[in-house]
Amino acid sequence: MRLKLIAAASILACLSGCFGGGAPSQLLNLTPAEVRPTAQPRTAGQGEAITVVEPSVPDALNTTRVPVYVSDTVVQYLKDAVWVEEPAGLFGRLVGETISARTGRVVLDPSQYSHDPGTRLTGQLQRFGLDPNSMEVVVTYDAAIARGSNGGVTTNRFEARVSVPEASAAAVAPALNQAANEVAVAVAAWVAG
Repeated sequence: MRLKLIAAASILACLSGCFGGGAPSQLLNLTPAEVRPTAQPRTAGQGEAITVVEPSVPDALNTTRVPVYVSDTVVQYLKDAVWVEEPAGLFGRLVGETISARTGRVVLDPSQYSHDPGTRLTGQLQRFGLDPNSMEVVVTYDAAIARGSNGGVTTNRFEARVSVPEASAAAVAPALNQAANEVAVAVAAWVAG
């Protein structure tokens, strides 16, 4: 019990509610584990493309900071951990690139879907941060697929957790990248199925 209290105290010491007015020394980014090859055009027939819409997020993720889910009712932010942009955009593009690389399908951005949206993947990124109680990062994504005008809607929840040794940007960022890629691979398999 004493070790848990000491660990919790050190985690809380690493948390910060603000950046102290200075620019961050580094910015965090997501990178897909798999990318589609260059210079290999793809074609999609009517209704065959997939449009990946940037997921919606709760207010705790509507920021470039990394949330720490202290409890079900308390969220703090990890000190010195700042994304290059809000997680919704980063995660949406990672999912789109992974689907394209793994399935061979034409994947469109919402700004392109006026051509022919085909299947639309939407969803909500529920969690994308650190769970200090289990010392794991967690990525939870509730996805919905709308298959054309008469195909109906199917939903599914995806989650990945990756252990971290400490509550620091250096430990949390690569773990979140790994967990996001695990979720993206699962989503790609679901879309392809």
